[in-house]
Amino acid sequence: MVQDQVEGAAQTVVGKVQDAVGALTGDASTQAEGKARQTLGSLQQTYGQTIDNVRTAVISQPINGLLIAGAIGFVLGALWNRDRA
Repeated sequence: MVQDQVEGAAQTVVGKVQDAVGALTGDASTQAEGKARQTLGSLQQTYGQTIDNVRTAVISQPINGLLIAGAIGFVLGALWNRDRA
């Protein structure tokens, strides 16, 4: 989703600023928190891009989307029944 991409980009920028402030002040915890926020932002951006790519693929090729969803359902059902036995 575009919202996830924008929020992820914002988190990445905030994390970079926080990392820089931590480096300037010598505060290791602030710096570590900034790096963690950067990573979280990057992951959120990637998630948003992946969702958009999947949505585009399903819209352009709906039969493939149905086949993949059916295969996933079959595998999950097989795993569910295997655990019960």
